[in-house]
Amino acid sequence: MMGAPTWPPNPQALGAPRGTRGAPRIAGAIFDLDGTLADTLPICFVTFRRALERLGGPSYTDAEIRARFGPSEDGMFQQAVPTRWQEAFTVHLEEYERHLPLCGGVFPGLAAALGALRERGIPAGLVTGKGRPTTTMSLRAFGLDGAFDAVETGSPAGVVKAAAIGRVVAAWRVAPAEVIYVGDAVADMQAAHEAGVIPIAAAWAPSAVVAELHATNPHALFTDAGAFHAWLVSRVAPSPPPRTS
Repeated sequence: MMGAPTWPPNPQALGAPRGTRGAPRIAGAIFDLDGTLADTLPICFVTFRRALERLGGPSYTDAEIRARFGPSEDGMFQQAVPTRWQEAFTVHLEEYERHLPLCGGVFPGLAAALGALRERGIPAGLVTGKGRPTTTMSLRAFGLDGAFDAVETGSPAGVVKAAAIGRVVAAWRVAPAEVIYVGDAVADMQAAHEAGVIPIAAAWAPSAVVAELHATNPHALFTDAGAFHAWLVSRVAPSPPPRTS
């Protein structure tokens, strides 16, 4: 449903709708990838599990795999199968590329939001915990090659999102308080708060847990990507008029 961001999705059961606080000027927008740009989390789980199974490694549920998020995929395999992690990672990349067509592409509201930023000359960045190989595969598959002015990927050593957001903002030479970070996970909201940017909770993917995101105190929470697009357009300067000769 289009309109203002709301929480919770069922106000009668959980309380009154929640709207945004204030009207920040947006000078830059940074996005997470999995569960934010596209519904890629299901294939992340499947391909990680299959890579381990093909090597005779441990078997994990989706919840157990998600609990291991933080490092990039190569770091996750280093923890799960320390002596054979490179083999497992290679299999994972093969499986991930094979499964990508099942994701269905970028959420429609996000494609529109990226287009609106581009039309208005507002920089867009990507900060993800994924490794460089799967990030590159994903952007290519979704037709987003060149869509971002800055791309920061994860580290096998652990969570680095706050520092990555900080590098992007510093390179743009804008105030952190004028940049949004859009993500679907509690860790994304924590990274945004740590980096001093505006945390925007993306709860439009099936995997999003609205109550957990709400508890992180985001500036706004959206359960619909189209509503996020409408809000974003209202917070950035209009497109400049065409030049006349």
